Amino acid sequence: MSGSSEDRPASIALREVVKRYDDTLALNGVSFSVEPGELFGVIGPDGSGKSTLFRILVTVILPDEGHATVDGLDVVRAYREVRRRVGYMPGRFSLYPDLSVRENLEFFASVFGTTIAAEYDLIAPIYSQIEPFADRRAGALSGGMKQKLALSCALVHRPRVLILDEPTTGVDAVSRVEFWDMLGELRKGGITTLVSTPYMDEAARCDRIALLQNGRLLREPDTPEAVARSFNRSLVRVRAGGQRAALLRDIRAIRAVDGADVFGEWIHATSGGADTAHLAHVVRQALEQSGWEAVHVEPARAGVEDVFMSLMGNSDTVEL
Repeated sequence: MSGSSEDRPASIALREVVKRYDDTLALNGVSFSVEPGELFGVIGPDGSGKSTLFRILVTVILPDEGHATVDGLDVVRAYREVRRRVGYMPGRFSLYPDLSVRENLEFFASVFGTTIAAEYDLIAPIYSQIEPFADRRAGALSGGMKQKLALSCALVHRPRVLILDEPTTGVDAVSRVEFWDMLGELRKGGITTLVSTPYMDEAARCDRIALLQNGRLLREPDTPEAVARSFNRSLVRVRAGGQRAALLRDIRAIRAVDGADVFGEWIHATSGGADTAHLAHVVRQALEQSGWEAVHVEPARAGVEDVFMSLMGNSDTVEL
């Protein structure tokens, strides 16, 4: 993180926040803090409570219980001032599709009593990439350009805290990398950023991450490296010729395996009772005896997603 945060309160602080929708408990006692200048990620699948959490922080909805502050201000009592200090990108593109790029940015600047010219130095690294298309309708932009416009609009009033709800979902891989490069530059400038993402490669670029599922934190927030190191089970990855769904089913049927999930072209298999070498031998032998050909089994290094799946207990309900 850039600069010293010892004399500043947490940029975001939540204490036992609860939110219900009828009989659904969307947030169940969520507590964590985000330090000034930190790039903090919230990781979880659809329905985990990420958007509800973010909407509370930007004062769109109220918590049912608990307490939340942004830049030291209570999100309920001081909601007007919170809105002036926060830049927000919701999960879906929310700008005006019939307005041009320039018109959208001018509108959001005017809402906060400023202009593009007055704030150009802050937004220039991002806006300059889409400025050649300033007269194009926002609805006609590509996914990556829409995200850059949305980020420019969220920044045009110089917020102290930036809150981004899955900002790269649905955009191409190159645009995702470019977007996170931009977040890295904003971090160097001291802007606190809270961002949600389902992508593990993006989670690795955060200072700290929180794992959220069914409205609850699965563990204390920590650095991505520390979260990955917390994995305390044997882990191998498996590949073989044939249908992957059938392979997954057969791996899960092996007695020594207590968890298996698809990770790209591989299947990760875990065990709490066998060391890695023994697990690899047992899995290979069992699959070959079941008629599988071209079986490859090797030790694997755990990542954040492995930890998430392990903490979930029932990974069948998650797609990351």
